[in-house]
Amino acid sequence: MFDFMSFGENIGIDLGTATVLIYIKGQGIVIREPSVVAIDKDSNSILAVGEEARRMLGRTPGNIVAIRPLREGVISNYDITERMLQYFIEKALGKRSFVKPTIAVCVPSSVTEVEKRAVEDATRQAGARRVHIIEEPIAAAIGAGIDISKACGSMVVDIGGGTTDIAVISLGGTVVSHSLKMAGNNFDEAIIRYMRKKHNVLIGERTAEDLKIEIGTAFERTVSVTLDVRGRNLITGLPKNITVTSEEMHEALQECVEAIAEEVHSVLEKTPPELAADIYERGIVMTGGGSLLYGLDKMIESKTGIHAIVAEDAVSCVAIGTGRYIEYLSGGKVEKNEPKITIETEEE
Repeated sequence: MFDFMSFGENIGIDLGTATVLIYIKGQGIVIREPSVVAIDKDSNSILAVGEEARRMLGRTPGNIVAIRPLREGVISNYDITERMLQYFIEKALGKRSFVKPTIAVCVPSSVTEVEKRAVEDATRQAGARRVHIIEEPIAAAIGAGIDISKACGSMVVDIGGGTTDIAVISLGGTVVSHSLKMAGNNFDEAIIRYMRKKHNVLIGERTAEDLKIEIGTAFERTVSVTLDVRGRNLITGLPKNITVTSEEMHEALQECVEAIAEEVHSVLEKTPPELAADIYERGIVMTGGGSLLYGLDKMIESKTGIHAIVAEDAVSCVAIGTGRYIEYLSGGKVEKNEPKITIETEEE
């Protein structure tokens, strides 16, 4: 039997460009679905949310549109984001959805106060009693098991769908950080452009994502792998089957992964020497779905000379960290080095 208060009171949300993850205290990750909403333009009603809506991408009639209401880590469609959040919160809480929960939501480190306020307001309108806003690198570090309260430098590279957040953390706060608008969605777009240019074949977002996951490569593989995909021949206009190799994916993704590696190098250059020495000893921790791209850790390691480690359950790190932080808040403990990483608002 679930404890009523612990089930309904505290929720951590990773409101990602590509995926929404929801963590509930005592339950772990309960929602892991694409941040896609299918809308009937005639009636402005929501037809599907999450995985069901993702299956509609590129396959809808004229009056139905499947959209992603978040772009590059921030809200691009406020109304749809609010309704999507409300749907996921109600789904996570089930019959206890009448309980207004305390919700922590993470945002990229470079968001403006206006963008932060939009996330805060949308979350409250979706049913939150109290809202905490946390920076993604901090949440990712907590979720990866790093003790951020110590006077020791830790570097986190969180590669999501819309942004890559790079931060050096010490004593519960961010020392140096940068948010790069180059991440998983850009990998997909690069693959689509490459297929159009190299093979005169147009593929969709889902096919590009399959290529990225199955044979995507940031660093040369010792053994080549291939994948058969279908697209539309731009010359004949007819469907075409083509075999794509991992070497081609390496070529397609090279510019994107090099941009991320260069930004990691740039943040290291701005890091104080004592913290840089700590990072050299401890390594760079990589989180987010984009960090799972084959060889990306080796690519960063070759650029920086520092060992890069992909965190366990990298996709869930931000959501887990957000949930753990709110668990820490609800525990009522006051630590000497309590992280100063949240904006707290409450309904009047």
